[in-house]
Amino acid sequence: MKRFVLLQIAIALTAASAALGQEFDIVIRNGHVIDGTGSPWYSADIGIKDGRITAIGQLAGARARRRIDARNMVVTPGFIDMLGQSELSILVNPHLPSKIYQGITTEITGEGSSAAPLNDAIRRADHGGFDHYHINPDWSTFREFFARLEKQGMGINLASYVGATQVRRMVLGDDNRAPTAAELERMKELVRQAMRDGTLGLSTSLQYAPAPYATTDELIALAAESAKLGGIYATHMRSEGDAIMAALDEVFRIAREAKTPVEIWHLKAAGKPNWGRMPEIVARIEKARAEGLDIAADTYAYPAWFNTFSAFIPPWAHDGGDAKLIERLKDLATRARIRGEMETPSTKWDNEWHEIAGPEAILLSVVQNPKLLPLQGKTIADIAKMRGKDPIDTIFDILVEDHASTMVAVFGMSEPDVALALQQPWVSVDNDSQGTAPDGVLGQEHPHPRAYGTFPRILRKYVREEKKLRLEEAIRKFTSLPAQRVRLTDRGVLKKGMWADVVVFDPQTITDRATFENPNQLSEGMTYVLVNGVPVVDGGKMTNALPGKVLRGPSYAP
Repeated sequence: MKRFVLLQIAIALTAASAALGQEFDIVIRNGHVIDGTGSPWYSADIGIKDGRITAIGQLAGARARRRIDARNMVVTPGFIDMLGQSELSILVNPHLPSKIYQGITTEITGEGSSAAPLNDAIRRADHGGFDHYHINPDWSTFREFFARLEKQGMGINLASYVGATQVRRMVLGDDNRAPTAAELERMKELVRQAMRDGTLGLSTSLQYAPAPYATTDELIALAAESAKLGGIYATHMRSEGDAIMAALDEVFRIAREAKTPVEIWHLKAAGKPNWGRMPEIVARIEKARAEGLDIAADTYAYPAWFNTFSAFIPPWAHDGGDAKLIERLKDLATRARIRGEMETPSTKWDNEWHEIAGPEAILLSVVQNPKLLPLQGKTIADIAKMRGKDPIDTIFDILVEDHASTMVAVFGMSEPDVALALQQPWVSVDNDSQGTAPDGVLGQEHPHPRAYGTFPRILRKYVREEKKLRLEEAIRKFTSLPAQRVRLTDRGVLKKGMWADVVVFDPQTITDRATFENPNQLSEGMTYVLVNGVPVVDGGKMTNALPGKVLRGPSYAP
């Protein structure tokens, strides 16, 4: 035993000596290190060289080009946003201040409709979104999209799934029909190509047309192609409300038959009729995990979701795309049919109108028609009263006037359900909002406050105030858990050899400022945010550095 102890001391001294013999780019000193694993904090210094962590220990005497004093602060891995939506906004403002001031250093994106693949038909159909941000969609494949990001530079790291909706639109357009055998083979090849281009796996967003037109068998076929190449399947389930148990059963079947891990995005019990069902939802997922299915989830921990306003319209009315939807909304007979289905409870589609208390629960958030800008931040109840119209007619009118491009926040969840989901050990955290900024074209929008506040809000509300999470456990949910989930083996933990995505903050003061009334407010309290060893927030101020990398999946073929 004595010989063993002496050997350990010798190893430690040798490591310390080696660290003192090298010169670091940055040494972060005197902080409480929370390494991301869920372990308690410990005192140590962190040495960074060439973008990576090269030493952890007592580095007071080490040579360094720069020293950061983290006294009275915690030092943690950079936060990983499990669903970020920034594939277009990062082309508008690559610094993404709303993200970095939360401590986010890596974003995963691509919810059903991904940045690629692209063809001319999709470019034409989606021109409103591209025009809104003044973006020229000059890429066709993920390889080309990633190359554009790297040429431009990014403030954070970014990875993406390939969307099943995107693949479907490449082959079938926006039509409500099943693929032929040959068409399905083309769709499978597009998934394989995207995986070789560097995507992490396959994703679905099954509430938003044309995604609901896909059968479970179609999804299994595509998810199996991703799984064969090391990918995972991430999903916005077919229902998060009245039919959530059937939606979970579909998820479990896909996991089983496609032989794939599954990430359930933004886990929730949506709609007042479903409040209090989170214990049942958790139990169903726990049972599937006990049976050997690799199921996990994430949450943004707010009581309101945020999505396209057109999701209030039943899926059949979207057949053929937004132009056809608008035609149907202009036809009085079809309009009456849509109204009737919205007012009727159903488990056949995710009926958001039935899930909310009334029009006061819908907050108009982002519009593309400039004439509608004064309505941003107002509820449908307010707008209906202003216009002297029925609330459902107001919904139809706005969709027509805004070419079905409107985004809304919808208050439809209970706080106990939200907190219980967050507390599950297999639940990580997502922003589910694009990176944005308080100024420029992005600052003209009225986003969900989660765009600016998700991670600091959890630290303030659920860790500091309500004590529903230990700080170390919250950090694990922000870092190592998502890294493990999407197979980022060199990020998410503070450990020698890992990329130096590091944040430094005071856990007693970190806080969100964004509200539903005034969302364009940066979070406060992040003193230092390093991406690949380069500060993007330094002393609480943005540096405008662009050190982010495209993070590619397991089957990437250079």
